[in-house]
Amino acid sequence: MMGRVGVSMLRRLVGALSCVLGLGCFGSPTPLAPTIRGSVGVPHHGTLTDGKALPSHGPGFRRFRGDAIRWGNPRLVDAIMEAAATVQRLRPGGAPLIVADLSAQRGGKIPRHRSHRSGRDLDLLFYVVSPDGRSVQNPGFIHFGRDGLALADKRKGRFLRLDVERMWLLIKALTSNQQARVQWLFVARWLEALVIEHARARGEDDELVWHAENLLRQPGDSSAHDDHIHMRIACSPAEAVAGCSGGGYDWPWLPKAQPVELSDDELLAALLDDDLPAPRATSPDSATAIESQP
Repeated sequence: MMGRVGVSMLRRLVGALSCVLGLGCFGSPTPLAPTIRGSVGVPHHGTLTDGKALPSHGPGFRRFRGDAIRWGNPRLVDAIMEAAATVQRLRPGGAPLIVADLSAQRGGKIPRHRSHRSGRDLDLLFYVVSPDGRSVQNPGFIHFGRDGLALADKRKGRFLRLDVERMWLLIKALTSNQQARVQWLFVARWLEALVIEHARARGEDDELVWHAENLLRQPGDSSAHDDHIHMRIACSPAEAVAGCSGGGYDWPWLPKAQPVELSDDELLAALLDDDLPAPRATSPDSATAIESQP
């Protein structure tokens, strides 16, 4: 009978081989796979380790809630902080970007959401302006119509307007950040149209606008997202080896893993040491994006 050490080694080897052959990896860190870390699993069924907490505020942004749902993949947190700072630098003096829910510190199920479970999702409230054009802070999840207006205070009849200019600057910063690997920016199609029309009127680069149009998508399995943007990042090649999976396309303009040539002996040694090389680029997966109302 094989001893416990032998069984453990065999299971680790089978699991690693499954990753390499595309048969599926461990779903979360376990005693049998202690090196599986980071954003593990798919956005609606996953875990998170080694996440980064978004501060309560910083240059150009402020968190909407003071609760514990403020953790994410470091690339996600860095990307939104950098983008918010970019908007502030280009349009100083405006109200901050309001960042709502990310993920729990260890991932998993959180209130108000079906996704946000693996540290790759966050919600952003829109930049808004008052009727006279002043930049003001978004008060919460208010719904914007096809004219770009939202009723912010029903009692007082107070309306706010989508700040299309600053929204485009934010989307441009996120789309241009290849290290962030933005996978989706879920938003209502009529609000996407307003932002893209503004970008084209500005004479923005056609390829950049096309990239943004691909990322901006109204989800078909949840609310229209007319009160916030849901941002999701894709797995990096190294994260995919460690168990990160799904959530949408691996867009062709994102950086790919470099091929790694190993001999049979080197591959076996890497498998046994849990030191797998970066995978070759694979075709985009078509996992369905899942998100609930905030």
